[in-house]
Amino acid sequence: MENYTQPSTDFIFLGLFPPSRAGLVLFTLIITIFLMALAGNLCMVLLILLDSHLHTPMYLLLSQLSLVDLNYVSTTVPKMVAGFLTGNKSISFIGCGLQSFFFLTLGGAETLILMSMAYDRYVAICSPLHYPIRMSRGVCVLMILGSWAIGAANSCAHTVYALHIPYCRSRAIDHFFCDVPAMLTLACMDTRVYEYTVFLSTVIFLLLPFIVIVFSYGKILFTVYHMRSQEGRKKAYTTCSTHLTVVTFYYAPFAYTYLRPKSLHSPTEDKVLAVFYTILTPMLNPVIYSLRNKEVTGALGRVRGIFCSPKM
Repeated sequence: MENYTQPSTDFIFLGLFPPSRAGLVLFTLIITIFLMALAGNLCMVLLILLDSHLHTPMYLLLSQLSLVDLNYVSTTVPKMVAGFLTGNKSISFIGCGLQSFFFLTLGGAETLILMSMAYDRYVAICSPLHYPIRMSRGVCVLMILGSWAIGAANSCAHTVYALHIPYCRSRAIDHFFCDVPAMLTLACMDTRVYEYTVFLSTVIFLLLPFIVIVFSYGKILFTVYHMRSQEGRKKAYTTCSTHLTVVTFYYAPFAYTYLRPKSLHSPTEDKVLAVFYTILTPMLNPVIYSLRNKEVTGALGRVRGIFCSPKM
């Protein structure tokens, strides 16, 4: 059995994949999902950037969601893949802090951007006459900058604390990235006060935005219910239910992981849940929010036409 209680300040990931054929199959599946997430989100960022028809608040928010997801999967998966392929699963103390900082920043920004997107659709459908004022370009930019800034501020506070915790036990993190709850199990001090801070942050960044999203889509469905067009109602119901399903895939595992006290955490359960909000959701987002949209597919055709048309 390997000894992970080395005097080095490096941390060591125990990883996600078991050393077996099943682990290899799971590794291949994760790599496939990761590549799909990279391709889908990169395509959305470039498409919205290149096509002027998509320079509206709705698609600016979509581009930010794709940008967040693009960086989100790149923060955790490449290190995990490198560790599996090379066998070197160690990460430096500073490297662990940086990974934790970017992960929490991007996670916090994504929750707020998803909330902003739900609000955008709520205003567009329920108050269309007020949309140009309530969702102007300036308001949209403030939402985006606020999401990034608030996410970074929250992440900085948690990362600084995590780096100042004395770790006097094994340096083996039973996870595939530097997740704060997993790191707390290695601390040799009482972290109950900090756990309350994590609980409060989870309520602010996960539960409250999720409530706003559910309320927004609830109001949208109520408004759509009174529409005369049966086809329009059916389309709206399908779209809203799909969006809520993907949002739930992201928020529910994230909240469940961070709301539980340290004593109730199960490493295996935490790793499985983390796959949903770190890898699976970033792959689904561009498909659900963007690539099924007729305006996006139309923009894709226009951009492809520009690059594929013969030069005069």
